Amino acid sequence: MAARRISSLLTRSLSVSSSSVSTSLFSSLGKNSGRNGIGKRFSTAAALEDLIVPPVQIAYTQNLIDGKFVDAASGKTFPTYDPRTGDVISNVAEGDAEDIDRAVAAARKAFDEGPWPKMTPYERSRIMLRFADLVEKHSEELAALETWNNGKPHEQAAKSELPMFIRLFHYYAGWADKIHGLTVPADGPHHVQTLHEPIGVAGQIIPWNFPLLMFAWKVGPALACGNTIVLKTAEQTPLTALYVAKLFHEAGLPPGVLNVVSGYGPTAGAALASHMDVDKVAFTGSTDTGKIVLELAAKSNLKPVTLELGGKSPFIICEDADVDKAVELAHFALFFNQGQCCCAGSRTFVHERVYDEFIEKAKARALRRVVGDPFRKGVEQGPQIDTEQFEKVLRYIRAGIESNATLECGGDRLGTKGYFVQPTVFSNVMDDMLIAKDEIFGPVQSILKFKDIDEVIRRANNTRYGLAAGVFTKSVETANTLTRALRAGTVWVNCFDVFDAAIPFGGYKMSGIGREKGIYSLHNYLQVKAVVTPLKNPAWL
Repeated sequence: MAARRISSLLTRSLSVSSSSVSTSLFSSLGKNSGRNGIGKRFSTAAALEDLIVPPVQIAYTQNLIDGKFVDAASGKTFPTYDPRTGDVISNVAEGDAEDIDRAVAAARKAFDEGPWPKMTPYERSRIMLRFADLVEKHSEELAALETWNNGKPHEQAAKSELPMFIRLFHYYAGWADKIHGLTVPADGPHHVQTLHEPIGVAGQIIPWNFPLLMFAWKVGPALACGNTIVLKTAEQTPLTALYVAKLFHEAGLPPGVLNVVSGYGPTAGAALASHMDVDKVAFTGSTDTGKIVLELAAKSNLKPVTLELGGKSPFIICEDADVDKAVELAHFALFFNQGQCCCAGSRTFVHERVYDEFIEKAKARALRRVVGDPFRKGVEQGPQIDTEQFEKVLRYIRAGIESNATLECGGDRLGTKGYFVQPTVFSNVMDDMLIAKDEIFGPVQSILKFKDIDEVIRRANNTRYGLAAGVFTKSVETANTLTRALRAGTVWVNCFDVFDAAIPFGGYKMSGIGREKGIYSLHNYLQVKAVVTPLKNPAWL
């Protein structure tokens, strides 16, 4: 199946939405209200109380260890919720340190004694391709499950993320039999070769904002290189990882090669990061948690760590921009996936010559945004993931108002149940405001004004993060200047969120260590061994 870009969602209908902060908050706004008054009219898809019943059954809620679904060692379970309502979807096995021990033991045995690392790369590739075919066969159930457990629009899950998931496994299956070392010339009579060997047991911890895609980003390269895995799901979204892990075993994956444990970070996650028999850890999540993972890995067996962490990405709109197109792309860069995207263009820098026009059109676009039940066709924005994230977003909105940024529209929850937040736009945002510095991870657009290229480079780089950036300009010279000057792992020029399988992704500074996707991701799961053999009377050197 051909790769699908997340950016292809831009071709969808432009209708959009959201709705309501408390009346007391609005009454205290004063000069912080938008120039024409705060926009309260949002386009809602339907009454939020009239929710569609998800067309999927919950099949797997236990941990998957050594090829079998099993209860947690403690017998405990924890609830996983529907973010549309806050109601419990199901109770899932609550893994902790003992479950991690069991999973690591299974992975270690599968690596040391099992057939997976000894299997020909071609045979590993065939299993991965069979798995991709099974995912395609079950894509309707998986898209529904992803939307139900995460809250993202069903059209996004079904038309973009599932095809991308399948494409990623096709991509890594293609790499399985193309991983090899080199023959190296030496200064003397020696034959020197390098071997690229699997690193062993990989511990992987994935986040809740893209459960299936992050599964693919982690599991694909690790398996292609011949490793075994213990994967901890995010406690908010365990359901799709358990489902696809079952499909992997149907495709012929040997027991113990892929183990999936659901549980909480301080228990299961910490046990995995600090485990003495885990050879490598990969983590995607917040920068603060990434620091903890790195510390636990270092204090245990000094295992290598790759981290894909937070961001506060600048999206720079230059004075020559087509404002209508810039508004649409900047809107997408921020509001996509309910704003719950580590690389979201969450600092929108707009040149002063087009700033006022941009503000009016950005506000109008946010007011058209369709917010509602993510299972409904045409809905662009579903709920935030849970009550914690929901309250965090509202706190940052209050902070923006209190710091005298201008609230152009939005600013409150939408409806009375679930975790829906109005698409919110702030203008007159200053660099020292919390909404310009911190990763909000929600539908809050902060728009800043700049005068010239040197200024915006300095301000865009003045952050602890360096995950991504966007540039919108008609000038090749300006684009070249900015792409080389911005301290970020990805710079999108006149596009955003293009995530093809071969494009590496990762950050500078406190946005992470290492790269996901593409050939670079294979390096995370390989050891390089030099083998040196004397040559006696060689015909040539």
